[in-house]
Amino acid sequence: MSYTPVAADVAKLRNTTGAGMMDCKKALVEAEGDFEKAIDILRKKGQKVAANRADRDSSEGAVIARVNEDNTLGVVISLNCETDFVAKNEAFIELAYELAEMAIFAATKEELLATDFHGMTVADKLIEQTGVIGEKIEIGAFERIEGPFLGAYIHAGNKIASITSLSAKVDGADEAAKSVSMQVAAMNPIALDETAVSQETIDKELEIERHKLIEEGKPANIIDNILKGKMQRFYKDNTLVHQDFIKDSSVSVADYVKSVNADLKVTGFVRVALA
Repeated sequence: MSYTPVAADVAKLRNTTGAGMMDCKKALVEAEGDFEKAIDILRKKGQKVAANRADRDSSEGAVIARVNEDNTLGVVISLNCETDFVAKNEAFIELAYELAEMAIFAATKEELLATDFHGMTVADKLIEQTGVIGEKIEIGAFERIEGPFLGAYIHAGNKIASITSLSAKVDGADEAAKSVSMQVAAMNPIALDETAVSQETIDKELEIERHKLIEEGKPANIIDNILKGKMQRFYKDNTLVHQDFIKDSSVSVADYVKSVNADLKVTGFVRVALA
């Protein structure tokens, strides 16, 4: 005699997994009423969908920044999906926030994916959600930062998030860290300061500017001096502490932080943005 699921069991499975009503009913029939087996069937369905969608673009999603209670460790992750419609879904955003909270305790993305999520791994939860939603769902970016005092910022719409590290926990550090994190989100600096810019980037910039100067007919004996000035401008525009502060362009980011406390410095940052 074939098993016929009752409405209460279908509803329970739907509430547990988030899968559609008909999918839940079919899974229960296939599992002959075994609830745990039905969950596995739905997850296997998700795994199949995930495999079918492995080459699909997942450039939409939600970027979430989280900092621990004593403001010394933080992470920024992106939970990626395929469409903006899913990215704006309340349940999807809630999942992104929950995963970001868990990510604080993980050293790497791989460790996060292996973490227990209400009886299954995070990786399995993402496979399950791929089956439920019908889009590829995955952890994209995973950026971790430690420092004496951290502050985070998530831009409206959850497309960009950043965390900034300051050198000490002082009065005003909360607001300063958040303000500098807003700067990072808005201005996308390539490095903290000139010492953190890669030699490859410097060489490329010098090559570009040297070519321009030669094309302009500048004498060879003055090009090197002009290039020094060009690079200073490059560092001002592209490194965090030298950038004009977005809330007051009359001061640099470094000067703004010093105005909060004379000994305070920016010591690091991370930033994640969806294309």
